[in-house]
Amino acid sequence: MPLNTETITAIALGISLSASAGFRVFVPMLALSIAGYFHWVQLPADMHWLVSIPSIACFSVATILEIAAYYIPFIDNLLDSISTPLAVIAGTILAYALFPGGSNTTLIKWVLSLLSGGTAAGTIQVGTGILRLFSSKTTAGTGNAVLATGENAAAISSAALSFVIPLIVASILIVIILWVLVKIISRGFK
Repeated sequence: MPLNTETITAIALGISLSASAGFRVFVPMLALSIAGYFHWVQLPADMHWLVSIPSIACFSVATILEIAAYYIPFIDNLLDSISTPLAVIAGTILAYALFPGGSNTTLIKWVLSLLSGGTAAGTIQVGTGILRLFSSKTTAGTGNAVLATGENAAAISSAALSFVIPLIVASILIVIILWVLVKIISRGFK
């Protein structure tokens, strides 16, 4: 896999979409499905299931339900516990679908996708989950709607911007991920 501009852009797009899965699991999956359907991005043969009309319909319904459910106090906390492993899975799939490489590098692509995309999505999800728990504790869940609105905006804008400016979005999301990791680690040592 030669390291050229196209390869770097594909990797940045994969990581950017993966990180946005940490805010909402299904928003970037829907974005990639639509982008693949309209041939804005090329997906490997084993990921063509993402660009089918049934997949787009399922991801659309799942996106609407996920966004709506985060506005229900305490259900949103339950969703965070479910969304954390789902975000890692979605982040891994998103990264795998976009990372370059042929069939002879499938295992390597899956491992790199889990380490980069899964980690990016999981880190963002854990960070937003901790923030929601703090909001639930301090506002009895009433502040969670504001938090959900911010997360929805972040998921939609980062997924959309990932296609337009993947290198910039990836850089911003990496900074956010590092900040969240530092906060989590520093809380662990107190």
